[in-house]
Amino acid sequence: MRSHFGLCLVFVAVAALAGCGSKPPLVSLSDTWPSQLPDPDDYGDVTDTWTRRQSLAGQYQEVLELAATFKSPEWRAVHAARDIEYRKLNGAARDQVFSMAHAEMSGPYEIELLVTTWDRRENDLDRGKKSVWRVVLVDEQGNEIEPLEIVKDKRPTFTIRADFPAYGDFATAYIARFPRSTPLLGPNAKLLRLRMSGTRGGVELAWSAQ
Repeated sequence: MRSHFGLCLVFVAVAALAGCGSKPPLVSLSDTWPSQLPDPDDYGDVTDTWTRRQSLAGQYQEVLELAATFKSPEWRAVHAARDIEYRKLNGAARDQVFSMAHAEMSGPYEIELLVTTWDRRENDLDRGKKSVWRVVLVDEQGNEIEPLEIVKDKRPTFTIRADFPAYGDFATAYIARFPRSTPLLGPNAKLLRLRMSGTRGGVELAWSAQ
């Protein structure tokens, strides 16, 4: 199985790192819709900005590779703009796509999880409490927020990869939804973290504000 797992040497509870030591870009942790409609050509850059990557290795073999894209208002807006561009929509149809994307901001926080495990039996996030992994969001005070659900993204592979280029050949895509009962975005938000852990260890991804 080809992978770049072995490139990283420090894997347990490492925050604010993406890939193997490269510093992830700062983001706007705003909870508001962008004031200007985005350029659909910016979709790749925006998705990369909101994607974090981390790996976990055991003593003798690679264990986990995780890429996570937070579906921020900025990401939802540019995703809608790209969809409109692809479908050549105008008028009411165009407005409807933007309206639907805007409305989704009031629902649960969503993160696309692209998970690769060395042992395929451990790629089981959709089993909920029975999964070998525990996935939580962590607020700035260190409080953990349990997901409402984690479900498999059952769209065709080419569709998922078009939306999330980090989707690897051996990955399984999931959609994790978290309650808005704890505000994680806003004008004063500085840090948002995602933690995935199990008996083999854990990884932590971070989105830091500009």
